[in-house]
Amino acid sequence: MLQLGFVTAILPELSLEEVAAFAASNEFDCVEVMCWPKGKADRRYAGITHIDVAGFKSDDAKRVNEMMAQAGVKISGLGYYPNPLAPDLAEAAVYAEHLKKVITAARLLGLGVVNTFVGRDYTKSIDENWPRFLKTWKPILKHAENNGIRIGIENCPMTFTRDEWPGGKNLAYSPAIWRRMYNDLPSENFGLNFDPSHFIWLGMDYLKAMREFKHKLFHIHAKDVHVDQEKLDDYGILAYPNLWHTPKLPGMGDVNWPCFFATLTETGYKGPVCIEVEDRSYEGSLELRKTALRTARNYLRQFIPKG
Repeated sequence: MLQLGFVTAILPELSLEEVAAFAASNEFDCVEVMCWPKGKADRRYAGITHIDVAGFKSDDAKRVNEMMAQAGVKISGLGYYPNPLAPDLAEAAVYAEHLKKVITAARLLGLGVVNTFVGRDYTKSIDENWPRFLKTWKPILKHAENNGIRIGIENCPMTFTRDEWPGGKNLAYSPAIWRRMYNDLPSENFGLNFDPSHFIWLGMDYLKAMREFKHKLFHIHAKDVHVDQEKLDDYGILAYPNLWHTPKLPGMGDVNWPCFFATLTETGYKGPVCIEVEDRSYEGSLELRKTALRTARNYLRQFIPKG
């Protein structure tokens, strides 16, 4: 049975206890909990710390689990989305080490999934990135396997703005790259946190990808996107995507959600589907962002009835 939840990054002002209370009172089944290191981030939706995994111990896990159980809300997985292949090697190493701490915390919490990005040196080609990708990710995956944690890689290329140009900050955005990735790192603990919205603006078929990689669907993000064809006609596909595409709430963009859920259920997937809010129309206040979650919930409940 599918479970409906949301990504906690959209509620940075709230503590995890307050997030859980909101989720419970609004009939969400689960939340994906953000686990960035404490401190300021330079990217939207980054730097959110609802669980601080630095020095996280069994007693901390017990407190979190008791709090979530009291609220009646599950944790779908832990989320941390940095760039472990950043051009600055020292910076990248910090990200990789923190990701290992997130994996350890997930095991202490009794969870099964950690969601993240593969990363990329955006100044280099895919082939140029590949040796470093393998060197970086082999020990991360070994750590995940040792802790019984599956890694869900979100399929966003992270190539929206000048600081991410031209290659983007995440290698794992297309089926061709996934085939190569899973061939070279054939771990059963290495899969996808699948987001159909990125396929829309990249011009790819998300239904076909879901069918081919059904065994790699570890976690699902529910986000929509609208491609403004007039602006695309004006700027062209080689311009920054933010000039011609806009993230939207599920049901307000170009994703065909009935077909998406028909295909998702055909794959046999029975895990969490977490709303990811990046719709700027709802970013003006905490209340607007709460409204965004409720609005998306109302739309998606037709496909994921409350159990």
